[in-house]
Amino acid sequence: MKNYCFGIDVGGTTVKMGLFKTDGQLVDKWEIPTRTEDGGKAILPDTAAYALAKLMEKDIARDDVAGIGIGVPGPISADGIVPHTANLGWGYKEVTKELSELTGLTCRGGNDANVAALGEMWKGAAAGHKSGVMVTLGTGVGGGIIIDGRIVTGTNGAGGEIGHIHVDDSIPWLCGCGNQGCLEQVASANGIVRLAKWMLESKAKETVLDPETMTAKDIWDAVKDGDNFACEVAERFGSYLGLALANIASTVDPEVFVIGGGVSKAGPVILDYIKKYYIKYTFKGCRDAEFVLATLGNDAGIFGSAKLVIEE
Repeated sequence: MKNYCFGIDVGGTTVKMGLFKTDGQLVDKWEIPTRTEDGGKAILPDTAAYALAKLMEKDIARDDVAGIGIGVPGPISADGIVPHTANLGWGYKEVTKELSELTGLTCRGGNDANVAALGEMWKGAAAGHKSGVMVTLGTGVGGGIIIDGRIVTGTNGAGGEIGHIHVDDSIPWLCGCGNQGCLEQVASANGIVRLAKWMLESKAKETVLDPETMTAKDIWDAVKDGDNFACEVAERFGSYLGLALANIASTVDPEVFVIGGGVSKAGPVILDYIKKYYIKYTFKGCRDAEFVLATLGNDAGIFGSAKLVIEE
């Protein structure tokens, strides 16, 4: 059995890299800049060079490395092909084939949100479970679905695009995807602020929140302080996300939901609002699903990517 593997998480600004033991122990982690200029052609060669340099630094033989897993933003097919990734500058790219050729290592790839979910299932908040759903509440709303320890990728690599579940016909502004009424519009960090402003426009409320400067953190801080309007926003947020997760549960029946991303830093209070509406809307056979806050933070992607190349 080979003793080491790499987990790579490619972002628009940095590439996060981790060297792991195949039992999940993180040996070392580091970041390199994501060089997106010139169509992002340097990203994979840079990644390969730093991975091989790390093996030399640690005096690890290439033959003792199980492989290199990589998570990328956007859809990626089961055979590691990216059709287009705007924020990396890539058009069509055979990611795993190229990285394997550059390193001489087996390579497997996945969508960044999906591999983050796999990381939380493997060594994070949902460790010990085999089936779960991770929801990442950040600038947008991402997600990953893991069933029996495997990522649900879908035909086009778009499995787990939770942020684009339709939740409300009345939302008057367009989502970045071009549709209207997506979960991402009301449950992301930007979305909850937009939701609060929309609610204030329809009916002025007394609140400590300043609509010109408020952030998602401000809203949740006000919820904790008992601000009535902020609590109304949290209820609305919870109803949207609870509904979306209830619909997912009726489809995949997970053991656990993991809530991550910047908005999750509000803490357990966020789970209270989600669970309240999840229980209201979900099929009764799914009501016992657990809700937990993510624990791996920015390392979830490298853990999940590493898991892609570790055999059960």
